[in-house]
Amino acid sequence: MKKLKLLALCIAFSALVKGPLLAQTEKLHIPDIPGYLTLKGDFHMHTVFSDGHVWPTFRVHEALRDGLDVIAITEHIDYEGFPEEIEKNYNKSFELAKEAAGNKELLIIPGVEISPRVPPYHNNALFVTDANALPSDYMKSGKKEFVMKENMTREQLMAPFSEAKKQDAFVFYNHPGWGWWDGKDTTLFTSFHQELLDEGILKGVEVANSGKYNVIAHRLAMKYNLTIMGNSDVHYDVYPRYRDSHRPMTLVFAKEKTAEAVKEALLARRTAVFFDDYLVARQPEAEALFKASVHVRTEQKQRKKERTLIVHLYNESDIPFEIAAKSDYDIEGLPLGRVTLTPRDTTTITLRAVWDYPDETVLGIEVSNILVSPEETFKTSFILRNEEK
Repeated sequence: MKKLKLLALCIAFSALVKGPLLAQTEKLHIPDIPGYLTLKGDFHMHTVFSDGHVWPTFRVHEALRDGLDVIAITEHIDYEGFPEEIEKNYNKSFELAKEAAGNKELLIIPGVEISPRVPPYHNNALFVTDANALPSDYMKSGKKEFVMKENMTREQLMAPFSEAKKQDAFVFYNHPGWGWWDGKDTTLFTSFHQELLDEGILKGVEVANSGKYNVIAHRLAMKYNLTIMGNSDVHYDVYPRYRDSHRPMTLVFAKEKTAEAVKEALLARRTAVFFDDYLVARQPEAEALFKASVHVRTEQKQRKKERTLIVHLYNESDIPFEIAAKSDYDIEGLPLGRVTLTPRDTTTITLRAVWDYPDETVLGIEVSNILVSPEETFKTSFILRNEEK
């Protein structure tokens, strides 16, 4: 009877919210880059099939509302929040979500979360072929409580990762440092992680989780050449937390909109993370995305007897870019050349005292809200050519 009541409530809730959610669709525009589609993804979320509090179809409705292209529902393989109401089946949330997505062009990726509170801590495995085959023998009890065995072995902890490798899964390290469960060992990249890396199992790390930037994770990504990931890790309704901004997301630069292309891009480390108003990306992806977003046009103007060069910067994306412009000429009215390139708007910069219009000049740009490393912001330049000569 409890199972029927919970199922009825979840179905009723999904039906209730389906219309309003889809009616509130707010798709962020982030342009494609040369040679690749820019897919917006969230690869870490939960439902009632582990420790979440919504039905899998609700995650689909949220993703459609938020304009995502790809999601993965990643249930904990070692915890059941509603064992009396829901039969244990870690493939079920993927199956229900995939059916709900139908032909709505939202890709659903199968995945799970392996979540011991000892090294190697929490990790997601994407593109698994059978989530139920991943063992959690390190657990004493995972039904409405999380109790690990006192005498668990390294083999038991390695077993789900070995199975993930067997299934050719993409594994990434979730929120390093969350909880600092092991007070005796504060090393977040342990010998266990090194073994996973050496075995070709560990491929990525979550640099942003639940909208929070993790500088430790970013350092790990750079040091060990791991794919940069950023996700919501949502357990309840995602909307209240991000109603005034946007949910965190992994931007995947894929050759096409297919699960296979997403996996290829993740393995090739062609990703960026977008949270709050920040982007985290390696230099090549940062360069490609910024140049695909910002378009430059110049015009010469004579102001009384002073020659000026007017630079129009149009930002076609929904990402505000906080820039500091630099030029061999004086920049008018902008201390340190600082200005925000507002989304879907044109920002004008005036270069003063351009007495002899050159064939070309360089406008240097530093973007303070794009991080290409934990200690470095993104820098680039535009070549301004004299089109009026």
